[in-house]
Amino acid sequence: MDKTKVIVVDDSAFMRKAISDMIESESNFEVVAKFRDGRELVEKVDNYNPDIITLDVHMRDLDGLATLKELKRLGKNYPVLMVSSLTTEGSELTLECLDNGAISFITKPSGSISLDIMKVEKNLIEQIKSITSNVNSRKNIMNTDKTSYTNNDVATIKEKNIQPLGTIAKNKRIDAVVIGASTGGPKALQEVLTKLPSDLGVPVFVVQHMPEGFTKVFAERLDKACKMKVLEASEGMKIYKDTIYIAKGGQHMTVGANNALSLNEEPAIWGVRPAVDKLFNSAIKVYGGNLISAILTGMGRDGADGTGNIKDNGGITISEDKSTCTIYGMPKAAFETGKVDLVVPLNEIASRIIKIIKGV
Repeated sequence: MDKTKVIVVDDSAFMRKAISDMIESESNFEVVAKFRDGRELVEKVDNYNPDIITLDVHMRDLDGLATLKELKRLGKNYPVLMVSSLTTEGSELTLECLDNGAISFITKPSGSISLDIMKVEKNLIEQIKSITSNVNSRKNIMNTDKTSYTNNDVATIKEKNIQPLGTIAKNKRIDAVVIGASTGGPKALQEVLTKLPSDLGVPVFVVQHMPEGFTKVFAERLDKACKMKVLEASEGMKIYKDTIYIAKGGQHMTVGANNALSLNEEPAIWGVRPAVDKLFNSAIKVYGGNLISAILTGMGRDGADGTGNIKDNGGITISEDKSTCTIYGMPKAAFETGKVDLVVPLNEIASRIIKIIKGV
């Protein structure tokens, strides 16, 4: 089997070696080149035809964002995984990199020369595996019809036990929407949340797997782009309709019976905190079956159990279609529970949510 070819770009010699060593700890990964700046990458990348590039956000000369823009301008469409520092500036630049084509990011636990960068090894390996696997898979489905199964493929509906929209949404009261996402989620969530109207009539709760610090910047960016108010959740924050609440990085977010949010640092679920399952299961206790859930792109199976529980309690469940996922992990796990009502491409998820809530 051919090895996964990786290019490592960082202006620190220590970081280039540290990241390369992590990558090559996997026998089927190979670092084919190491570059000290983005300009060198842009000039030489085609010589190596990598499967993925790790790209530092902060570099002298041509930084990560400028490098992404230059790659895009030149039509060099290689998958890119950003490497970011845990700073406010790093968070803002990283999210801008995701807006400009980067697929995901990993964080440096502290400064760029810190030895504890080794702590990110597991995340780095998992992301490279998922991203390269999904990119190869998507190459095989780029020409498939991206129309929702629910309206256009009767055979698929019967085979996969997915119900047409009209059979599940008439006159159903919805009191809240809960959404979960991971790898590829920031861009996917922006696609969905910016299409929701200011008078949706219910609160929206979101778990995006993201470190502390990044969620605050993420919520602020969404607030500027969305018609609804967007807030990073805090302990005891009151819940209002027509507001989107983003779970805080590093803390589980749950919905309380007192119409307020609760945050906690209980053990991670599926290796993540905040966890989608934690949010979904708490929402059931407050809203019962008057819920819509949506699972978007991401690694792993977080949200699958919560999806099943929401369906079992009478809620309506949605998962993103494989054709539009950056990583078809979480939506796949949710779908395989047999408890998903609607499999919908990303660009149609907001309209489905609106139609169900408005009863149209």
